[in-house]
Amino acid sequence: MIAAEIERRLRAELAPSALTIRDDSADHAGHAGAREGGHFHVAVVSERFTGLQRVARHRLVYHLLSDLMQRGIHALAIDARAPGEA
Repeated sequence: MIAAEIERRLRAELAPSALTIRDDSADHAGHAGAREGGHFHVAVVSERFTGLQRVARHRLVYHLLSDLMQRGIHALAIDARAPGEA
């Protein structure tokens, strides 16, 4: 459910040419923070990232998911690239 909402928001706001969302929560079972939400990895390629530094790209993704960070996401790893970046 959280992964689907992450995908919906990122597709709507970033119009990505590639998007992968991986739920790594099972790898963190028993971890104290796991009770607060899931662990996710997002790999996204979007024109919106062109000209932005890594920190600005991450801030944009965090902004789009801000309320989920309070209720559903405990940890989020982000790989944000502009088209053509390796």
